[in-house]
Amino acid sequence: MNFLEEFIKKESSAGILLIFVTILALLLKNSALSEYYAAFLATPVEVRFSDLHIAKPLLLWINDGLMAIFFLLIGLEVKREFLEGQLSTPAQFALPGIAALGGMVVPACFYIYINLGDETAMRGWAIPTATDIAFALGVLAMLGKRVPLSLKIFLMALAIIDDLGAIVIIALFYTVELSTTSIVIAAFALTVLIIMNRLGVAKKAAYIMFGVILWISVLKSGVHATLAGVALAFTIPLSCTNKETGKTYSMSKDMEHDLHYWVAFFILPLFAFVNAGVDLRNVSLDQMTTGVPLGIMAGLFFGKQIGVFGFSWVAIKLGLAKMPDKSTWAQLYGVSILTGIGFTMSLFVDSLAFTDGNLYQQADKLAVLIASFAAGIAGYLILRVAKYNE
Repeated sequence: MNFLEEFIKKESSAGILLIFVTILALLLKNSALSEYYAAFLATPVEVRFSDLHIAKPLLLWINDGLMAIFFLLIGLEVKREFLEGQLSTPAQFALPGIAALGGMVVPACFYIYINLGDETAMRGWAIPTATDIAFALGVLAMLGKRVPLSLKIFLMALAIIDDLGAIVIIALFYTVELSTTSIVIAAFALTVLIIMNRLGVAKKAAYIMFGVILWISVLKSGVHATLAGVALAFTIPLSCTNKETGKTYSMSKDMEHDLHYWVAFFILPLFAFVNAGVDLRNVSLDQMTTGVPLGIMAGLFFGKQIGVFGFSWVAIKLGLAKMPDKSTWAQLYGVSILTGIGFTMSLFVDSLAFTDGNLYQQADKLAVLIASFAAGIAGYLILRVAKYNE
């Protein structure tokens, strides 16, 4: 099994696990065990080393800490794909790149149109721009050979570009008041990491040590801590030589391989478990048809498929990109609908946009879940009935 097939298999399995974890969270939140679920999220966790003090509830340790590891993996994937993978040439990048652009711009336009004039609501414009690669590939896994490998690669590449877009959006639009001292320390740690890369340092422990320093300083700086994971990933050598053995190997690919299991089967399910617990008893139909929930649902379900399929259609018709091998327009449309599965990434951006989790009585989170499940079901049904090449 090659690296790409292994990646798809792991992401697919993780997507199926996410469904069960989400259902579990919803059951706990809406049962007599609700107070225990809430107490688990609020569990205080504190780390102190001399004057360095970090105290957060468990929910924020997961969202700010473990998700930094997830973004480290995303950074490693982006780096590999752009240097030697499915995005390494203009021809390979064209279709998923153009489709991803449409999949970010059009959903944002849907959301902004619906919420124009509401300054608070406008903070959530980026929520429907994300795609959950694990969940989407999990749906494709249930379809087996009905979906050609080329379309799975297209979806994977598109989701990776989506994640890169989310990283840029978080850096530019979800940064609070900055701490100059912490920024300086973060810049120093990043500079050391870059120098180690240029000097060919092949000690994984050295990168991890300065990566931790980078994460702590970014956490204290006002920039979202998950960006430290991406910055660290870009400094990990794709190729280096072990001076003791003289052998050349890829530290980046090794770390990516090691992190996949932890991210796919622990970090993302845990993130979904602590963020997907919506109290359905406090959400009314009237709330779901107001600006923010409506903008999220319209953006994810309609905006994503229109943006991805529409931009893809134009790119292929104009000769800017090629149709994926052995695929049909119906299959491409079905996969376009699946990009509306925002799920973990949309929930994550939602937590940054609306730091008060009860600002919209959790109707915003429920909107993410409804739109994601609707996109998953609709995409599955269309791909199920679409003609395919055996």
